Amino acid sequence: MITSVSNEKIKHLLNLQKRKFRDESNEFIVEGPHLVEEAIKQGIVKTIFSNLSTYESFDNVEMVNEIVMNKISEVMEPQGVIAICSKPVVFNIGERLLMLDHIQDPGNFGTLLRSALAFGFETILYENSVDPYNAKVIRSTQGALFQLNLIETDLLQFIDQNPDYIYYGTSLKEAFSLTTVPRKDAKIAIILGNEGAGVRQELLNKTSLNIFIDIDTVESLNVAVAGSIIMYHLRRLQP
Repeated sequence: MITSVSNEKIKHLLNLQKRKFRDESNEFIVEGPHLVEEAIKQGIVKTIFSNLSTYESFDNVEMVNEIVMNKISEVMEPQGVIAICSKPVVFNIGERLLMLDHIQDPGNFGTLLRSALAFGFETILYENSVDPYNAKVIRSTQGALFQLNLIETDLLQFIDQNPDYIYYGTSLKEAFSLTTVPRKDAKIAIILGNEGAGVRQELLNKTSLNIFIDIDTVESLNVAVAGSIIMYHLRRLQP
């Protein structure tokens, strides 16, 4: 049993709470029984740390005392189990993409990932956004993140190099209502922008069509809500 936070394995886990070390090691942390179970199903768990007898018989488990668990937990009330995982391997990017430009809020990012999986947008391209392996993002995805392609890339360059997609930008200016988008059997990509500034003009200039959602009373929708509506609607338009 590990009883000291000076243990090298504990030091490594604590380092993974920082984006720099997650990027360098290609690893990240999940916390809580549900997320650990989902990560195990996907075969990405490397080491489990727990102070619960439930996990004593698991493979690659390190038992820790309560003091250590309280130190390594990132939530107010530790749930007794944390795992170090390998970042999922990127697979075929597919025919439906979600492109995120400067999304900063972990809750918004996580909600968009969960909706993306639900509506069949299995590849997420992002630039200058919050780290998808941030603990708050992971918690808000409820495990959806483990089944997605997450690719950090230059979005402008991607559009230039992949002209075979229909790119839908989101904007209130020089745009068309989402309800007027015609049914098409084509590869599609939706571009969502920063919570305050929206999609960069350079990206909007490269889209196939810029769209908006018709709404009443309120001035605008949260980017996660708007993105979820757009993904659902455009998915339904495909054969």
